Amino acid sequence: MSGSALYETFARAPLAFERGEGSWLITESGERYLDFAAGIAVNSLGHCHPHLVAALTEQAGKLWHVSNLYQIPGQSRLGERLVEASFADRVFFTNSGAEALECAIKTARRYHYINGRPERFRTITFEGAFHGRTLATIAAGGQQKYLDGFGPKADGFDQVPFGDIEAVEKAIGPETAAILLEPVQGEGGIRAFPAPFLDKLRALADKHDLLLILDEVQTGIGRTGKLFAYQWSSIEPDIMAIAKGIGGGFPVGACLATEKAAAGMTPGVHGTTFGGNPLAMAVGNAVLDVVLEEGFLDSVQARALNARQMLASLVDEFPQVFEDVRGNGLLMGLKCRMANTAVLAAVIDAKMLAVTAGDNVLRLLPPLTVSDEEIREAGERIRAAAAGLAARATEKVA
Repeated sequence: MSGSALYETFARAPLAFERGEGSWLITESGERYLDFAAGIAVNSLGHCHPHLVAALTEQAGKLWHVSNLYQIPGQSRLGERLVEASFADRVFFTNSGAEALECAIKTARRYHYINGRPERFRTITFEGAFHGRTLATIAAGGQQKYLDGFGPKADGFDQVPFGDIEAVEKAIGPETAAILLEPVQGEGGIRAFPAPFLDKLRALADKHDLLLILDEVQTGIGRTGKLFAYQWSSIEPDIMAIAKGIGGGFPVGACLATEKAAAGMTPGVHGTTFGGNPLAMAVGNAVLDVVLEEGFLDSVQARALNARQMLASLVDEFPQVFEDVRGNGLLMGLKCRMANTAVLAAVIDAKMLAVTAGDNVLRLLPPLTVSDEEIREAGERIRAAAAGLAARATEKVA
């Protein structure tokens, strides 16, 4: 994009796509790429899913935007469906994951404010987290590379080491309002918090009257094989942020909360112009139509098992390239021995798309509709990439 009018904030691959079909992206010249990036876990049902296309097209011919000055029936329907399928009693719709996290953080602070504890505004977060790119969410994530150059870090966030329950307990103080984490850190390297750890967090939150916030922007809407990742454990959060997969490619986010947690979010204290617009709600409801179909999540789990076995075989075959397999469901990662950027470049050369992550991980995020045949094809393309990398490494040693 050199010489364009765009901000130079993205290190883009020299690729542009004209159209998509399911798990595939096609360039103007007709080259087909197997898409195991899915827009960073956004295209949950692949590209141009007919049910989503029909829902968006139908709504586009009726009404696009009215703002939240008026009732939006699609919001009510999608909100009720999310409540029915989760722990939540209330839903606030946004345009993105970062906005959903902002709403979650504000919800937690307002909870304590209306209960006579305005001093409780701090949130405990975990090293390696990624919660968005706003000033508050980069402070919540705490990664220096995202904080540099943007002035003082927004106050109110205390990071602790990943998975350290003693550090969490020590960090709780008179100003603590909430604990925030991703059930599986995506950008942080596909690192999952074990269910027993979540149990301990829930117990700590209850003991100190803290709100437990889950960031399921990447893990939600079937990505791990259940509608939400927390459903693999015995706990329920008080607040949860979702986005990405719920829109299937259209910008949609939401903050879900219990009645108790959302009690402070009264008229006028929070808002959005575009959030929950009719187009977004039509697509969100269409996504749930598919994901909540009987047997769909079972099929995700079955394909995820096949994918994991395929990746494990690649680790065994190319120990000089790969170290381990990580992940839950179709949120997968290959821990690399070589630089993950070099591995990604080789994978792209094999006409397959993936995403890098922290801790030198190659992130693999196929559509939830990916077929077993496409998983096998992905294995062959990664194998070809790894074989080339291994051969070049051997030549250098020789």
